[in-house]
Amino acid sequence: MGKIKVGIIGTGFIGLTHIEAVRRLGFVEVVGLAQSNQKAAEQKAAELDIPRAYGDYREMLQDSDIQVVHNCTPNHLHFEINKEIILAGKHVLSEKPLAMSSEESAELLALAKEHKLVHGVNFNYRQFPIVKQLEVMIQNGELGKVNLVHGSYLQDWLLLETDFNWRLAPEVGGKSRAVADIGSHWCDTVQYVSGKKIVEVFADLATVIPVRKKSTSNVATFGAQNDQEEAYEDVPITTEDYASVLIRFEDGTKGVFTVSQVSAGRKNRLSFEINGSQHSAYWNQEEPEKLWIGHRNQPNEVLLADPALFAAEAREAIHHPGGHNEGWPDALKNGMLNFYTFIREGKNPLSDQVNFATFEDGHLSMCITDAILKSHEQQKWVKVKQEVQG
Repeated sequence: MGKIKVGIIGTGFIGLTHIEAVRRLGFVEVVGLAQSNQKAAEQKAAELDIPRAYGDYREMLQDSDIQVVHNCTPNHLHFEINKEIILAGKHVLSEKPLAMSSEESAELLALAKEHKLVHGVNFNYRQFPIVKQLEVMIQNGELGKVNLVHGSYLQDWLLLETDFNWRLAPEVGGKSRAVADIGSHWCDTVQYVSGKKIVEVFADLATVIPVRKKSTSNVATFGAQNDQEEAYEDVPITTEDYASVLIRFEDGTKGVFTVSQVSAGRKNRLSFEINGSQHSAYWNQEEPEKLWIGHRNQPNEVLLADPALFAAEAREAIHHPGGHNEGWPDALKNGMLNFYTFIREGKNPLSDQVNFATFEDGHLSMCITDAILKSHEQQKWVKVKQEVQG
């Protein structure tokens, strides 16, 4: 079997990381990319040594050589493009959020199942080696009964009133920002590692900076600020900078998390702690090779990522000896490896077990976000409704 041929739609920050991760696999080839116009597509394709450039993604979908398409566009385009990818008969890997509403994500999930295509969502934090190790430990009962799950996802890239990005516009980024953008990752990771689904939420959201100053020049996401004087326009902000959410899991386990994009000094700090009846465990994405394990009657421990110390079920997620730390790009590559191995082995998405996040996970994420927004609006507990057609 030859290499799996792939097309990428959108080559911003996340699109470039998809390309880099896919190229590390060896048995997958990125043969095309699509941009908003032909000139931009040709320029980017030349920079990245990709042979085919499309000024319209629909032209890419007509390319019979391309078997898989990655949707790395802004949020408001996810539903339409994901739907067209499926209808074109190609496997699809989408950035999150899967769509702009749970109604749209339910439609995409049903459609992907109907067409029997492999479907994935880039929830890459579950793919860290030590997260997989913790998932196995919890499955094996090493922490005892899980009682509490708590943590946060904190960033500072929107701390200043002059920080601005397309995600701030609800018509492009969606009606939720911090929850949909980073809270979705936190929820997916803790649900994966604990093996429990979130079924009810009580949320408090806040827009810390209600009016932002948008520069008349473009500044890249996560880009450095320059010291030159800028001209700004005031833009009212309606999406949340911060949220704290009480959560209940399907078995009655309790939890709480906070997300913020205005926490100075926190660059990409996804962290969580799981308190079991016998032991606790804590993980922080900014120090991804360390798992803190807490005890009552003996000294606490720090497990460093090391295949020699991992459970057999987790060793496939780690690729280097202990001390050779694997981080964010490696977790992304793990997700791509699992997704493309599933395709290469000809597995059936309707019947075979997957080891990556699917549209089902993406739909659940949308349902949780919808419930959080409804809870904040009504100031009460709201159940997560996850209804899927087909």
